[in-house]
Amino acid sequence: GIATQNVVEKQLATQGKSRHNLGREEFVKKVWEWKSESGGAILGQMKRLGDSVDWSREAFTMDENLSKAVLTIFKKLYDSELIYRAERIINWCPRCLTALSDIEVEHQDIDGEFVQITYGDPGETQISIATTRPETMLGDGAVAVNPDDPRYKDLVGKQVKLPYVNRMIPIIADELVDPEFGTGAVKVTAAHDPNDFEMAMRHNVPMVVIMNEHGVMSGTNTQFDGMDRFEARKAVVEQLRVDGRIGWEKRPYSHSVGHCQRCATIVEPRLSLQWFVKVAPLAKAAGDAVRDGRVKIEPKEMEPRYFEWVDNMHDWCISRQLWWGHRIPVWYGPNGEVKVVGADEKAPDGYTQDPDVLDTWFSSALWPFSTLGWPADSDDLKKFYPTSVLVTGYDILFFWVARMMLFGLFAMDGKQPFHTIALHGLVRDQFGKKMSKSRGNTIDPIEFMDKYGTDALRFTLARGANPGKDQALAEDWVGGSRNFATKLWNATRFAMINGATIEGELPAVTSLNGVDKWILSRLSETISEVDSLLESYEFARACDRIYHFAWDDLCDWYLELSKETFASGDSKNTQRVLGHVLDQLLRLMHPFMPFISEELWTTLTAGESLVIADWPLANSSHIDKNSEKIIASIQEVITEVRRFRNDQGIKTSAKIPGRFLAPAEFAPYESAMRFVLKLESGDFTPSAQLQVGSVKAEFDLTGAIDVAAERARLTKDLATAQKDLETANVKLNNQGFMAKAPADVVVEIKERLAKTSADIERITSQLNSLPAK
Repeated sequence: GIATQNVVEKQLATQGKSRHNLGREEFVKKVWEWKSESGGAILGQMKRLGDSVDWSREAFTMDENLSKAVLTIFKKLYDSELIYRAERIINWCPRCLTALSDIEVEHQDIDGEFVQITYGDPGETQISIATTRPETMLGDGAVAVNPDDPRYKDLVGKQVKLPYVNRMIPIIADELVDPEFGTGAVKVTAAHDPNDFEMAMRHNVPMVVIMNEHGVMSGTNTQFDGMDRFEARKAVVEQLRVDGRIGWEKRPYSHSVGHCQRCATIVEPRLSLQWFVKVAPLAKAAGDAVRDGRVKIEPKEMEPRYFEWVDNMHDWCISRQLWWGHRIPVWYGPNGEVKVVGADEKAPDGYTQDPDVLDTWFSSALWPFSTLGWPADSDDLKKFYPTSVLVTGYDILFFWVARMMLFGLFAMDGKQPFHTIALHGLVRDQFGKKMSKSRGNTIDPIEFMDKYGTDALRFTLARGANPGKDQALAEDWVGGSRNFATKLWNATRFAMINGATIEGELPAVTSLNGVDKWILSRLSETISEVDSLLESYEFARACDRIYHFAWDDLCDWYLELSKETFASGDSKNTQRVLGHVLDQLLRLMHPFMPFISEELWTTLTAGESLVIADWPLANSSHIDKNSEKIIASIQEVITEVRRFRNDQGIKTSAKIPGRFLAPAEFAPYESAMRFVLKLESGDFTPSAQLQVGSVKAEFDLTGAIDVAAERARLTKDLATAQKDLETANVKLNNQGFMAKAPADVVVEIKERLAKTSADIERITSQLNSLPAK
């Protein structure tokens, strides 16, 4: 479409050439060459990203079979009186030199000027209008007022002279005019404003074109002809000021102005002969398909945006004044005959084809069925249409998705193109800002893949893919995903060193130790939850669940608690359980991190390929809430003992005598807990103790720490904390301070007070746990 043609034209410009120098046929060849090069690059990137698709089904909208579908649908729509040619106000890009559909126009608020201009000469009929586009007054066909506005009641029906062109134009009454806006009188420039065009159609107002396709003033027979539209705006205002016709000016005046989506040029509303699709009946069907539940939009909160568009669609301008694209299949005879030529048809001799091409979204809208062989009644079409789900960005909900609905329902006799539309957001920079070259915040995914690996980038993007929501992307997060991949690699290596296997049946649950039962329970719950999240397109939450199972449950706890079992030599069951857990986890990981999961899985299992392996199934018989409850308590004990050791300044590698006084249910786990915490068994007189829930931990710190030095350090820390607490309380109890202090300062002091109180409690506990000597 426009973007493709622009790229090639810019390349030609660097060689001092234009498409007009080459001619249409040669230029189109150049575009095909560029497409072959860039298309190959895109496919290469998709493959490097690990896209899992049937590459034999690669298709392009300009392929022969898909082009046949374009000709067929055009003729079908034309024969159904849903395509027509007419002069209408369209969005025109003076840079791209083509018409644009409404949704190819991006509106931006810009500062302009709002001026009051007096029409008519002294002693004759006079009226003042207000406008942001004074240059277009040269094309006015009327002045309009509201029929209920008493200020202009006597002027309706009279004629007023238009300055500089000296044309008499009528003063008309129309309810569209807002009497509260400006002066309550508006200029009617039917050939250069969509609202004015509609008003002109109601009142038979002449439509005067005053600009050429480049946005240059033309045909006004004034000194402004030949000026660019913005240059003319300044010149017209200056001449009006000299002639005393400016009543007032408002600068700056912020208003919404349309810009070409492709090149950012300000769009010019322009009267032009174009081809249109009559969308009303098609849009109703597209809206009904979602309303009656045949098509679901995920997330559901995106539905109102969809309805807003399909319920308020204007007829779609489908002709483009370009050379690249599907030529409009309309031929004109020597005597004005119009012939639409469908697939496998030939135009009569002496006929000339329309020079315009179709909007690129016209052919894209056929994608769900043109790629399956339509208009032929192919086996693929019967088997795969309607498709199950379309996953795409919300930014093309209107450009592409809704139009696929329009054409799919029409061409396929009321069958919707897909059952579900799953919308994801856009990738933004780490601060949530839109990426752009001008901001210098663009991210090259290839660089990230080179530096951190494809899996790291994939997992980062998937973990941020909340339905319909934009996501920020920072390099640190990609690095974190690489660390996760490394964690998986190391876990698998540890497992294989310690004899993890998938050989043989999984042991009966009743024969397993509590830690093995716990990890199987956590695995089954994880599989079940991930299944549910994927079915609802919650990719980010699914990734997060897998991440925490792998990092927290498996690596941080199961492997640590199993080390004592592996060291004991009696680990046959644990080896099989660990092999099973890794096997299932890597299957879960594969959609998100296909490369490392494939490598690790085939190494672990000696299987043919993970990509063709079965998806894991949750096993409800493995759910063991009792084991989960006990392990949760054990995790709490281990965490608190580790914190205690750290607080006492005991090195992580140092062994100290220790034991647990706990309910009987903890007995099977005590040796594993001591192994993880480096606690030596044996008789000793406890010099410190720690209570965690129902578990009491006792330790002999003799020789492990310098008690006197530690007591002195803690005593000093306690005094500092108590002084900080007193200072904070004095401020909070000072009414004068509280009355003047900013709210955020007060909040900060209260937070510091809470933290200091917790520090005092912790330090006091540490002091009380120290040995007497």
